[in-house]
Amino acid sequence: MSLKPKVVDFHQTWNVLQETVKGVITLANVPRAIWNDRFSDVYSLCVAYPEPLADRLYNETARFLDNHVTQLLAKVKLQGENGLLQAYYQAWEEYSQGISYLHQLYLFFNQQHIKKQRLNEAEIFYGTSSTNSPECQEQKEIGELGLYIWKKKMIESLKDCLVTLLLEGINADRVGEAQPIQANIIRGVIQSFVRVEEYKLKDQLNLYQEIFEGPFLKRSGDFYSREASELLQQSDVTHYMEKVTWRLAQEELRAHRFLHITSVPKVRQCCEEKMVAAHVTWLDTEVDAMVQHERRKDLALIYPLLRPLPGGLSHLIQKLTAHVTNEGLQAIGSLQGENVHTQFVESMLDVHSKYSELIKDLFKGDQAFIGALDKACSAVVNHRPAPRQPARAPELLAKYCDSLLKKSTKVASEAEIEEKLTRSITVFKYVDDKDVFQKFYARMLAKRLIHQQSQSMDAEEAMIDRLKQACGYEFTNKLHRMFTDMSVSADLNTKFTTSLREREGEHHQFGIGFSVYVLQAGAWPLGLPPSPGPFHVPQQLEKSVQAFESFYHAQFSGRKLTWLHHLCQGELKLNYLKKPYLVTVQTYQMALLLLFEHCDAISCKEAAASLRLSHDQLVKHAITLVDCKLLKKSLEGELDEDTILTLNLDYYNKRTKFRVTGALQKDAPHDTEATHRSVDDDRKLYLQAAIVRIMKSRKVLKHNQLVQEVLGQSKVTFAPSIGMIKKCIENLIDKQYIERTSKSADEYSYVA
Repeated sequence: MSLKPKVVDFHQTWNVLQETVKGVITLANVPRAIWNDRFSDVYSLCVAYPEPLADRLYNETARFLDNHVTQLLAKVKLQGENGLLQAYYQAWEEYSQGISYLHQLYLFFNQQHIKKQRLNEAEIFYGTSSTNSPECQEQKEIGELGLYIWKKKMIESLKDCLVTLLLEGINADRVGEAQPIQANIIRGVIQSFVRVEEYKLKDQLNLYQEIFEGPFLKRSGDFYSREASELLQQSDVTHYMEKVTWRLAQEELRAHRFLHITSVPKVRQCCEEKMVAAHVTWLDTEVDAMVQHERRKDLALIYPLLRPLPGGLSHLIQKLTAHVTNEGLQAIGSLQGENVHTQFVESMLDVHSKYSELIKDLFKGDQAFIGALDKACSAVVNHRPAPRQPARAPELLAKYCDSLLKKSTKVASEAEIEEKLTRSITVFKYVDDKDVFQKFYARMLAKRLIHQQSQSMDAEEAMIDRLKQACGYEFTNKLHRMFTDMSVSADLNTKFTTSLREREGEHHQFGIGFSVYVLQAGAWPLGLPPSPGPFHVPQQLEKSVQAFESFYHAQFSGRKLTWLHHLCQGELKLNYLKKPYLVTVQTYQMALLLLFEHCDAISCKEAAASLRLSHDQLVKHAITLVDCKLLKKSLEGELDEDTILTLNLDYYNKRTKFRVTGALQKDAPHDTEATHRSVDDDRKLYLQAAIVRIMKSRKVLKHNQLVQEVLGQSKVTFAPSIGMIKKCIENLIDKQYIERTSKSADEYSYVA
């Protein structure tokens, strides 16, 4: 075949080509040789000499397709209403396949003639194109032309009847009636509304949405409204939600089976609006009882129904928050006894784990519900028994950790302790006054370290690491320094022992084992000795104390040592009984017992004078020795100055090694009050420092902005009251760190 343009007889060529076009469009058998010849004919007409005949070819092809679709329309109409959908579907299946083949036969025409005729945006804008005829602009590729003609001739003529039949067919499927029309026919007819406009660059779904989707959604909405009304009259809320859930699932499956994919969310939204949103007020009233009685089945049903609605879950979230708060307060409200700290933490963890599991199972771990749980737990943990009283949680949580980390008679595995400490962080995260917890925890840690009562140093450090992860390094800085002091003190004791050995014989003169903890005053919450006057160190300890002071001042210059005898302890061997005992006592108790080294009885007045203690202080320590029956008193009732204390020479104990608990080791109420006062003092200093930092960087700031920035900086460790912030601002104005500006009374400037 020659590709050179030549003179072509259009009528003769078209007559031959038309037969093949008819065969292609009706899916008749077209041999490959004839196909190739007709392909060449299309080419020849497009490049004909002296003038291309492409436009005439386009017009004749359009006329042929128009006539062909008109004939198909007549055949389809002959089938009547009962057979209309099937006839239309068969005609469409044949025609759409045939037009795609015809598009391939006209390949050269489409690529070389149509695409050249189309104007690009630049040519339209600048007006540089020479082909500006309306005819050229309107010409379509043959496949597009065939679909366009089908839409104008076939769909426009039959759309009302087709859509009515389609809606009836889908409704029959919906209500479960026997359906004479096959599902694939319904789907195929609906898809034809989309496919006839697929060639468009935009708005491809306009026809489908206009003639079918809109009427379908309206009719479906009416059906959903009727069904919802019937269900409300016939059933309770559980049955109603089950039916609505089933209906939503069915409609989604039906939409996937029949409709275009873009209609699926619209169908679901329509169903939700008519069956859920329209009755949301009634559902919300039912929510109250569901939450109150924790009806898990109902809650699992209502969650997916309310979730898609704007603000649909707000009432459920609000009720769940109130319910969890109430359950939590009930769980911790009646706690009492020695073990209250354990009961408090474990009750809170039980409430948290119970509702965490409920949210995970019923609400798919929805973050909104997790936030509600956090809000409720925070309200419970930070609950104040009375407006002016502090929350109990910081102190109880610190005691809980102390009970796990301290040596005890209860044998628990390391893994069990580890797990409980890890879970305690859950409660810690809800505590607002984290600085109060830190104070109590530091006090209890100090006692454990000083009295060597820690179960495991690894567990202690692991707990501090957890606190650091939750609140940052600054929060645990002092706790880390306490551990550092303990290791430094161990090294210091080793050096002290070595220096004594080097000084020949002096170590043997002491005749006792002696070790000292040197602790930084700023890191340890120890306080000063309770004794009003200087305590008289027992003669047996005096040389050791003086030797250590000399050694320490030789090692470090400019440091002051303050002896905290009320925190010290020692071991005494009792040799005056039938069998020897080894007893661990506080320094004051040890000093009192050593007074009996050379006598069997002494009056309280003489003992107090000898030890340089007040009578009250002496009584505190003596009474514990009387209670444990190491000493006996001469008079019944409270100890007074004339009471004679005597050694109990008949003392007996099954254990040969035991500890006498000192009165001061037990937490008294005034210790708790002192801790809270200390926290308040620290908070004032913290807030003043924060205000100065903020003002130094901002120079000038409005009152409300300053308060908000201070709240933002302090929220990690505590939530200060606005009143406290105002007092701190006034204090800083008095100290001339900041001043009010001349412009406004509620604006401050930094005084450089």
